[in-house]
Amino acid sequence: MKLLAFDTSTDVMSIAVSRDDGAAAGLWQQQGVGGAKASTGLIAGVLELMRQSGMALSELDAICFGCGPGSFTGLRTACAVAQGLAFGAHVPVLPVNSLLAVAEEARHSALLAAESGQVTALLDARMDEIYLASFAFERGSWTELQPAMLVKPEAVALPVPGAGESVAAGNAFAVYGERLIGLPAAAARIQALPQAAAMLRLAPHMLAAGKAVAAEHALPTYVRDKVAQTTAERAAIKAAQVAAA
Repeated sequence: MKLLAFDTSTDVMSIAVSRDDGAAAGLWQQQGVGGAKASTGLIAGVLELMRQSGMALSELDAICFGCGPGSFTGLRTACAVAQGLAFGAHVPVLPVNSLLAVAEEARHSALLAAESGQVTALLDARMDEIYLASFAFERGSWTELQPAMLVKPEAVALPVPGAGESVAAGNAFAVYGERLIGLPAAAARIQALPQAAAMLRLAPHMLAAGKAVAAEHALPTYVRDKVAQTTAERAAIKAAQVAAA
């Protein structure tokens, strides 16, 4: 299978290309600045890794992109680049949940020997909120326990333990620290980001399950659909503050 993957949902851009077609195999990776600044290096990084792999875009079985949740600008950049490359190369697009990529990265880096377990992915959503989703891993596949949602740091909690260990993973620990009062003190906290290599490991199972879409149907997953208050909302808040004073 020949795959390209990239994620720009956080401040770290991750790109990876894999090739395993019997005749040759390899993994090529690159990191850079993500989020709102990803547009400056994403396409150049993709083209460089494709050059290193010796493959043309038209040879790919799919182009995977981190569909979110995460940085609005980063998600739009990743989606647009995936669509553009896929249109030109006539290959399908595979949107990959960025929180699932965090869970897979944590499993691979810290729970590789475990046959089953649960990972709650926690990514800093800014604005004093966290993107959260929980997943269970068993027999080589993932099951979503809690869909992606926005929560306050104090509302973070792990799901009721099932088979295997239950851990938290992401980049929220350094930001919110002791405010994560819902995490058991004994629970493992694994620093992890949505890595493109993790997406490549997820891709074969997702492709087999029919998760790929045509380029024109690829969409980001925002979760948070509003980042600014209207003039009326700001006026109402100010009036309420004055009245309270």
